Amino acid sequence: MARFLSEDKLKGFEKYKYNSVDTSVLSNYVMHPFWNWCVQFCPVWVAPNLLTFTGFLLTVLNFFVFSYYDYGFHAMTAENVSNDYIPSYVWAVSGVNLFVAYTLGEFNPFDIIIEIDMTIIDEVSTLRFLFLIWNIFFNFYLTHWEKYNTGVMFLPWGYDFTMIGSCILLLVTSVFGPKAWHVTLPGGITPGVIFEFVLYFSAMLTSQTVILWNIYKSYRDGTGKMRPFSEAVRPLVPLIIFFVLSSVWAIYSPTDIINRAPRIFYILTGTIFSNINCRLIVSQMSDTRCEVFNWLLVPYAGVVLLVLGAAPGAAAELLLLAALALLCSLAHIYYGTKVVQEMCQHFNIECFHIKPKIK
Repeated sequence: MARFLSEDKLKGFEKYKYNSVDTSVLSNYVMHPFWNWCVQFCPVWVAPNLLTFTGFLLTVLNFFVFSYYDYGFHAMTAENVSNDYIPSYVWAVSGVNLFVAYTLGEFNPFDIIIEIDMTIIDEVSTLRFLFLIWNIFFNFYLTHWEKYNTGVMFLPWGYDFTMIGSCILLLVTSVFGPKAWHVTLPGGITPGVIFEFVLYFSAMLTSQTVILWNIYKSYRDGTGKMRPFSEAVRPLVPLIIFFVLSSVWAIYSPTDIINRAPRIFYILTGTIFSNINCRLIVSQMSDTRCEVFNWLLVPYAGVVLLVLGAAPGAAAELLLLAALALLCSLAHIYYGTKVVQEMCQHFNIECFHIKPKIK
């Protein structure tokens, strides 16, 4: 049976040591003391993987709950053409779930996006929101690309503030309802437009420019991996290819698929991005050459070419989108499961349980 982790990758994992720099005021002076207090109540046999996986399941639960109550993203709009309604307790529970997931070490950029979407979908079209998704994806990916080249994970300030801000946003909505985000501020500006601007501006100011500067310094001072330019930018190739394909499909779809099935389109985008990002993480942790192409892009590109070239019709395009989302989700789950199994087998450990030390 084919393996996802080569011998070089497994040997690289044996030498891996986590190296990060966290200068966030919120993280160092608020969250870390809180986490240090919480960890006292965690049984010593519980592996960190179990905590993180539990946090991941909470974000998945949030996604399915919101999908049940508001599949088409109509509940937050002023018109609410489908008469969907999200109970106030759902907002509160999802906010608590998100905070617990954050505390357990889970960060799912796609879940954050969906939470934010609930507040700004009235002012931002589904296409504009797709590019907001990509903005957050790029920031998340570039952080790991930065570590791939520098050997150091420079934790961005925006991570902690975004997580806490999203939790507060959900709790405020549970108290005041969606109407709280339909107000018009001075100058005719709405909260949705402000959120959109903040996401783009903060990405450029606190993430992208800082990442480029850190990579430049690592080359200038000789502290990084010192890869040649072609190797340094190699991880960006599959992401850029996917971004182009995703944008072309959303913009030029003959049946306007991004408006007819936004949730499926978003989850498909997030799933393929996650697979590309996970492969980069494996490469940077094992200090091996990153893959220049992701095979999930083959069926994705095939569907895009079929839809744009043959214009199969509204029902057929929706079916192709759903089938592709299912296929990519199963492939990504299989990849993640196999990688974890191969690592556990190599290191003779259990994924969710810490073996007691033999005295």
